[in-house]
Amino acid sequence: MIRNLQDTTTLYNGVKMPWLGIGVFKVEEGPELVNAVKFAIKHGYRSIDTAAIYENEEGVGQAIREGLDETGISREELFVTSKVWNSDLGYESTIAAYETSLKKLGLDYLDLYLIHWPVEGKYKEAWRALETLYKEGKVKAIGVSNFQIHHLEDLMKDAEIKPMVNQVEYHPRLTQKEVQAFCQEHGIQLEAWSPLMQGQLLDNPVLQEIAHTHNKTIAQVIIRWDLQNGVVTIPKSTKEHRIVENSAVFDFELTKEEMQRIDELNQNHRVGPDPDNFDF
Repeated sequence: MIRNLQDTTTLYNGVKMPWLGIGVFKVEEGPELVNAVKFAIKHGYRSIDTAAIYENEEGVGQAIREGLDETGISREELFVTSKVWNSDLGYESTIAAYETSLKKLGLDYLDLYLIHWPVEGKYKEAWRALETLYKEGKVKAIGVSNFQIHHLEDLMKDAEIKPMVNQVEYHPRLTQKEVQAFCQEHGIQLEAWSPLMQGQLLDNPVLQEIAHTHNKTIAQVIIRWDLQNGVVTIPKSTKEHRIVENSAVFDFELTKEEMQRIDELNQNHRVGPDPDNFDF
């Protein structure tokens, strides 16, 4: 049972990763971004997820510095993730991209570095670069994002180190059961992006009913469902009250039947690109 916002899952290499964090996808550089990340740190969040393509690593870095100053916690208490973009997938270019992200964030290391998309013919070289960064102690954990089972199998054929995390689109309309089962079998932690389906589930009658039963919001029910399914989750919000609300999920538990009802909402429906069919 996950009891609070600082509770962690232990990745197969022993690194502890918070179950719940904040994502900053599509949050532009500026005060809104800085304040959102600072609110999150102030309210007990310890995991922050960004990516090179979000073009907001500098603001995230500023928020981390200010947040640490204002709360008195240490850098070691935070778990910071970034991702290498498709145009940088290559051995040398991935290592250079890592250094660029680090510099923008103003950090000495990342806790987790991911390959953002499984670009055919490119991700293996990028993975070799991540293995180098990991072996050199520059990053605490390495993983992938948006990888389907066949991508993982292909990667692991030649990899020295298997991914510690696979971050995928995951919500009640896209439950990814096969991917999750594969990851569990191989000790890879599944992580959800877009857990709230970009707000598209917030008027769903089944979720409304379950939320009403527990006197919670639909967003809280979905986040709780993620956690009870053993999936790390990073809902995005820039509003302080929402950031606090999204973390108020440790004082209730969904029943087996409620979990089942949410699972049954699956339609294999994506709001993001299909990892087998994207062109960027």
